[in-house]
Amino acid sequence: MAGNIAVVTDSIANLPPEMIAQYKIEIVPIMLLIRGKIYRDGVDISPTEAYQMFLKDPDQFNTSPSSPGHYLEAYREAAKRARNIFCVTLSSKLSTGYQMALVAKEEARKEFPGIRIEVMDSQSATASEGFVALAAAQAADKGKSLYEVVKLAEEVREKVTFIAFLDTIRHVYRTGRIPKIASQIGAMLNVRPLLTISSGAVRFKGVVKSREQGMSRLIGILGDKAGNDPVHVAVMHAFAPEEAEKLKERVSVAAVCSELFITEFSPVMGYATGTGTLGLAFYND
Repeated sequence: MAGNIAVVTDSIANLPPEMIAQYKIEIVPIMLLIRGKIYRDGVDISPTEAYQMFLKDPDQFNTSPSSPGHYLEAYREAAKRARNIFCVTLSSKLSTGYQMALVAKEEARKEFPGIRIEVMDSQSATASEGFVALAAAQAADKGKSLYEVVKLAEEVREKVTFIAFLDTIRHVYRTGRIPKIASQIGAMLNVRPLLTISSGAVRFKGVVKSREQGMSRLIGILGDKAGNDPVHVAVMHAFAPEEAEKLKERVSVAAVCSELFITEFSPVMGYATGTGTLGLAFYND
């Protein structure tokens, strides 16, 4: 595939391993700091293993953004098989990844000047970011030009929706957006917030009182936006595989799915959301 296009994204895009392998997507891992040891998300530790460690000692669990060096390493790997590199990052309003990718791009120009690199802010996170990268990788796999790949990624970025509900609000204070005492009170009241992403930032979209009510709200929002059109859907979960299977089944009944798969939230997200979180990322054909 030399001379074609390689796609790079980060581990928060929540792409399943089989899709990463199929489309040869280079993944920049976010760093997890657990009990004083650094792990590369999805490389040194799986999401399931990380959540198990998180549950044992949440206060000994932290995260660190990727550096320019991590992006440069991904570019090096991509440059071994492609003349063009397209990098899709987590929203610049949620992380420094976009800026780090740009810094790495300048370094890469010096190291391999014959390679062209384009960097896109997905203005999203989780599998909604993943869908942008996946659409680009699928287009590249079909032999599309870099211009066509970027254009398609932009179209998916404008259409994709993320919606999730937290099983607990106890850990949300870690984002710095909610005081710890408010998180504790919310947990005592058994409030489960609904979250979405709009204009690159996480937005509050209401609350539910139970997991069943949360699933119903997710299905309702999917139905309202998708209508009768075919839709690409990713069912996401944080250490809740059985619940994710139930949600996937409900999605398959409620919508006409041209693509439907389950993936785990990166533990980087679980750091703030806690385990049990369920969500959907989707866009219409």
